[in-house]
Amino acid sequence: MADNKRITLTKKDRISVWLRSNFIQGSWNYERMQNGGWAYSMIPALKKLYKTKEDRAAALKRHLEFFNTHPYLASPIIGVTLALEEDRANGAPIDDVTIQGVKVGMMGPLAGIGDPVFWFTVKPIIGALAATMAMSGNILGPILYFVLWNVIRLGFMWYTQEFGYKAGSRISEDLSGNLLQNVTKGASILGMFILGSLVNRWVSVNFTPVISTSPLAKGAYIEWDKLPKGAAGIKQALEQQAAGLSLGSDKVTTLQENLNSLIPGFAGLLLTLFCMWLLKKNVSPIVIILGLFVVGIVLHVLHVM
Repeated sequence: MADNKRITLTKKDRISVWLRSNFIQGSWNYERMQNGGWAYSMIPALKKLYKTKEDRAAALKRHLEFFNTHPYLASPIIGVTLALEEDRANGAPIDDVTIQGVKVGMMGPLAGIGDPVFWFTVKPIIGALAATMAMSGNILGPILYFVLWNVIRLGFMWYTQEFGYKAGSRISEDLSGNLLQNVTKGASILGMFILGSLVNRWVSVNFTPVISTSPLAKGAYIEWDKLPKGAAGIKQALEQQAAGLSLGSDKVTTLQENLNSLIPGFAGLLLTLFCMWLLKKNVSPIVIILGLFVVGIVLHVLHVM
């Protein structure tokens, strides 16, 4: 298509998409998850790019496929998709499979980045700052939290959408090359790195069988019969515990403590790898979840975990 007839998404069009993307989870469902919110976000661009009712319907239909990622990390994927749709509307040989492939290739890896960055880092820091101010009676505490959080959130979504839009143009020019593969591979590596570092935090396995019991020397544990009565005794016990004294006169070593002394989090890692292997074998995630529930309950009843 000649440049003077090229259909281009203006900054106003992209702002409309950006504002709508704030509601990407507005129609979340168990079948296709964020597909409704994604399609709603894309509508201003699709109306600009496609003029006939049939073309708009076809474009909307391909964006009602399954989609799910962190709501803020959807923005760079939206940007790339906008660029691909723009080039397709202008005659580039981009089919539905390519557009869906970009979305699927990026949404999984990026989903693992959003939680540790936003929920576990940015939000707690801002919340702690605002809570400190609020506890001292400063009304600016909740106001600061609301303003800072939304400035960071909205700013991140806008600039990553623009970054994706500019990167998407280069991807569409190199569909036969390795640029798309490199983008999805890089996102996969980053996402897997983040997820791997969080296995020890998210996956908890605790084996309770006792391996050994040995008596502690005097002075290494709290002597409850020698504590004063009432509040003074409670205070002294807490102080002794804080100083490192044991609550009992025996040192009990469990199987989990031995495992932690060798490789902390090893059991959780093995469980994660096992679940990944089951997924690779096409075992349903629902079956895996129910299986974990059943096994966990049985082992707890047997005093193994």
